[in-house]
Parts: sequence; C-alpha cells; structure tokens
Amino acid sequence: MTGTPLYARVLAAVAALLACAVLPFPAHALAGPQAPAAHTNPLAERRADPQIHKHTDGYYYFTATVPEYDRIVLRRATTLKGLSTAPETVIWTKHATGEMGAHIWAPEIHFINGKWYVYFAAGRSDDIWKIRMYVLESSAANPLTGGWTEKGRIATPMDSFALDATTFVVRGIRYLSWAQKDPAVATNSNIYIAELANPWTISGTPTRLTVPTYAWETAGFKVNEAPALIEHAGRVFLSYSASATDSNYCLGLLSAPASGDLLDPAAWTKSPTPVFTSNTATGQYGPGHNFFTKAEDGSSDVLVYHDRGYKDIPGDPLDDPNRRTRIQKLYWNADGTPDFGIPVADGATPHRLASVNYPGHYVRHWEFRGRLDPDVRNLADSQFRTVTGLAGSGTVSLESANFPGSYLRERNGEVRLERNDGSAAFKNSATFHRRPGLADAAAVSYESYGAPGRFLRHRDFLLHVEPAATTVARADATFRLE
Repeated sequence: MTGTPLYARVLAAVAALLACAVLPFPAHALAGPQAPAAHTNPLAERRADPQIHKHTDGYYYFTATVPEYDRIVLRRATTLKGLSTAPETVIWTKHATGEMGAHIWAPEIHFINGKWYVYFAAGRSDDIWKIRMYVLESSAANPLTGGWTEKGRIATPMDSFALDATTFVVRGIRYLSWAQKDPAVATNSNIYIAELANPWTISGTPTRLTVPTYAWETAGFKVNEAPALIEHAGRVFLSYSASATDSNYCLGLLSAPASGDLLDPAAWTKSPTPVFTSNTATGQYGPGHNFFTKAEDGSSDVLVYHDRGYKDIPGDPLDDPNRRTRIQKLYWNADGTPDFGIPVADGATPHRLASVNYPGHYVRHWEFRGRLDPDVRNLADSQFRTVTGLAGSGTVSLESANFPGSYLRERNGEVRLERNDGSAAFKNSATFHRRPGLADAAAVSYESYGAPGRFLRHRDFLLHVEPAATTVARADATFRLE
C-alpha cells in the first residue's frame, strides 16, 4: 500500500473524532488565567472613607473612619476578603484636649522610605470644625503592633479647613493631594496638589486642581474632596468625591499625561459628568471617598469606596453611622480610560464573560437580547453575578448586574435577559452546569440544565444555547471570567 502511512491515517482519524466530540474536559487544554477572586459586599459595616494598601509583605492593610470619630483603626489580611473578618487594632486615639481632639476622619496608611505613615484629619476638642491634616509615623515592620509618633500638622499656605490627604509617586516625584477651603472662593472645599519635601512637609506652592462648579458637584454643599490617584497606560487619573455626603455624593475624575507637569492645572482635564453615582436598581446610595488597590492576582485594579444601602437619612448625614466599605473590580476602556461602572448590589460581586476566540469581546445584553460586543461602554450591561442555580444546587445562574432579579435564559434557542417569573420553565431555562472551558480548561463553559448537551455560545455575535460539536463552536462556547 502506498501513500500516507497507516499510523498517520489513524492519528488523523482520532484527531477528527476529537474535534467533533462534545467533551466536558478538553483533550488538550490551553493555558489560561484562573478565575478571579470572589468578593462579597459590603466588606466592612460602619466603616467610611476606606483605604486599602497592598504591601510587599503579602498583607493588605485596611483603615477607615469609625462612626464615633474618635480613633484610628487598622486591620490586615492576606486577601481582600479576609479583611472583612480580620481583627481590628486601635493604633491611635484622639487627644483629650486641644488639637487632634475631635472629628478624626479619613485615615490613610502608606509605606514610605522604610517607614509607615498614617495621614488623617482632625478638629480641636474646643473647636471641632477647625479641621486640619496630621501625620503619624511608625518604624515597626508590623504597623498593628508598633508604636506611633505624632509628626504634627501638615502646614499649608492657607490656615483653613483641610482634610483627606493622600500621597503618591509619579515619575519618581512624591506628591500630596488634599481638599481645602479657600476663604476667597465660595465653596466648601477644592482639590490641591503639591510636592513633598518629606512625608509631613509640603515643598513649594500648592496648585489648585479643581473647584466644584457642576450641578452634581454642588448638591447640598459645594464640595470637591477625597482625591485618589491611579496610573494606567501613560496617564494618571485623580478621582474625587463631590456634593453632600448623602445620596448626592458621587465621584468625579481628573486626568493628565503621566509625563506632564502635574503641578500645572492646564495639564489636567476634568470630566464634565460624574463617573460613579447612586443606583436605585442595585440599592446603593452616595458612593464615594474611594481608593484604588490591586487584586490578589497583582494586576487587576480594585475600586474601594463607601456608600449606604438606603437613600433617606434623617438629620445630618455625618451623624448617620451606616456608611460601609465596599469593593469591586475597576475596568478599563479600550481608549485607556477607567470604567467605574455602577455600585453593584450587595452580595457576590459580578464578573464579565470574555470571549476566548474574540479578544476584547464580552457577553452583554442589548435591548434584553444576549450578544457579544467589544468595548462595552455601559459596563454593567456586560456584568453578571454567578449565583446558585435557580433550578437547584450544583448549578449556576447568571444574574444581571444592572437588572437584579433578571437572568440570562434560553428561549427557542436564543439567549435573552428576562426577569425571573418563578416558574419551573424559567428556572430550567436560566440554569447551567458550569464546566471547564470546552476550548480551554482554565476558562469556563456553561451547559444548559434544561437542555443537556447544549451550551451557551455566541454565533454571529448573538448568544444561543446550542450543541458545541465543532472546534469553532467549542471556542464560541468558552469564556474567561474577568
């Protein structure tokens, strides 16, 4: 017999059979990332103005304002989730008299030149609204157990209401940014930036970056406060909080080239609209005073912030103790700008389902039809919570982030986003077995509970529940969680 050797024909036949089989575990899985860590909100009750520092010792360090406004607390854990149950240590208590005797607000912990520093705001015991910025220092390896030295007040050219100090390094230069009232400007607070000569001393003349002028910055009070910086793709982004600390509280955003002069106001661009606001559908109100940290994978960015789970607050919002710390993933648009999305509902945080064969494309709903699209600018349309399957344990359902109570479900082979009507038919069609990815075992595929052997897949950029009997179909039915 001439032509192709017999063993080669046998191997080819086996390969063809494998290509046509629907395998729950691929014969040759491609390497891929692990599923992102699961987070649950709220992370901490009755903790406002949160900040989480991921340190090189493998720990996350978490501090926040306590509702009594009388002390600084600190906890640490090796995971973000672990912070929710980590023991809390009081590292400093307000003075009985004089300076630093009232309104202990917005602590932040930073590690600078081998030492720990905590920045915070405080009023006087005899004048609680004479709020200024202060710094603590510790040389201990573990800041929860080490002693702290008061480095004193951060002096600014204006001796006026000042708070929310944060520090960061860009191109080797350490900066301080904060909020302060200028008696010559008819606002409650504006955002400033300056270089630091040392962790507690400003160098040179501060620059005012933003004044509250938009309606969303001036609801209740004319406020720009709580700056927080993140750097990405050659740009720096400075988020800040605006308006009164009730349901009007929200986040604004400034941006500048990382290579530019950050002390030049002209280098910065201000977003004309808020980037993170209250959301009635998810039951989250007054999201703000944020910080940025890294996820356990060391690369994904995480948004840390506080809000309340209700809108109406009797009396002064500052007297309401129920602001709580929350976290969720921060995403990035194709143009390199951050996408904050919406404050997600309490409970498990949602993920995005990224296509393995169309990079940059995500499962999303559009006019309640499931589809696959790139650069989804309404981020929450492409976020889904993996919850216990509506039809029973051992399965999962995919709940919409911005339409809680609505799920991806199969109807006549098509996938739509519909509200759970409680029927057995709905539950069966909205429930899946989560399988190792058909085209990549490190990813995930979703086999229909109500139609075994059929999988959630995209075809012509629309979502269907169909058999995955070809190499292309298996790739179409494989997603990475982000």
